[in-house]
Amino acid sequence: MAASRKVIITCAVTGSIHTPTMTPHLPITPDEIAQASIEAAEAGASVIHLHARDPKDGRPTPDPAVFMEFLPRIKQNTDAVINITTGGGHGMTVQDRLAAPLKTKPELCSCNMGSMNFGLYPMLDRYKSFKHEWESKHLENSRDFIFRNTFKDIEFILKELGEGCGTRFEFECYDVGHLYNLAHFLDRKLVKPPLFVQTIFGILGGIGADPENLLHMRRIADGLFGSDYQWSILAAGRHQMPFVTMGATMGGHVRVGLEDSIYLGKGQLAKSNAEQVRKIRTILESLSLEVATPAESRRLLALKGADQVGF
Repeated sequence: MAASRKVIITCAVTGSIHTPTMTPHLPITPDEIAQASIEAAEAGASVIHLHARDPKDGRPTPDPAVFMEFLPRIKQNTDAVINITTGGGHGMTVQDRLAAPLKTKPELCSCNMGSMNFGLYPMLDRYKSFKHEWESKHLENSRDFIFRNTFKDIEFILKELGEGCGTRFEFECYDVGHLYNLAHFLDRKLVKPPLFVQTIFGILGGIGADPENLLHMRRIADGLFGSDYQWSILAAGRHQMPFVTMGATMGGHVRVGLEDSIYLGKGQLAKSNAEQVRKIRTILESLSLEVATPAESRRLLALKGADQVGF
């Protein structure tokens, strides 16, 4: 892993996992997503990871027009790196998922490094009823759902978005095999260092949130990529803060946000994304770790610059 004394804080502000019933603080409308992103950047996040939602009922949407309702506003009010999903949401095709990134040509996009089971259905047991009909179906459908990102899909994303738009990637690795998939594309020279490797723990269908797995993923990544990558960590739900703290002490970058966990502490809903950013920033600084600015993050990740995007 490339040495860095600066820690990049990514904030994933809304995602496509949690639903409106789960928390009243989930950003849904373009105004809410924009405001949440601006507040997270002001709190210390230098990368903002974004999905879009239908403002009527909060369901995930790939519609570029919805993205364009908040992307320019975030860019105008922050210097943060804007990172747009290519994972989208359940049931979207790769063409759906790339519609907004291809239109907006961001500096950074997520890229899931393989197909996988993605189980959200255990969350059904936590709620007696839902605000919107789509929510329970969204969770139940994950029982028989495979998130698809085949080698052909990944090649398409790397060619059309990477080569075509100059966008670089947050390579999301939900299991050890995903690291080897990324190494495959590195060997073929379809991706170029420095790689931004996001190791993800605690999603049902991916690697579990056990400290041994964090160490194992780090060792494997070091063996595959040497000094050609920047390492970041995220963990789902209650594992969020302990895991990212552990990763930061090992030299990694961190990701927080309501996409990954709706809580600030045990039984305490986070009132905003900015609350989570402030908490991890306080932890990092108490450990004598420095938080990277957007400019420093751009240098570490070799990004093209905010003046080169399409919004």
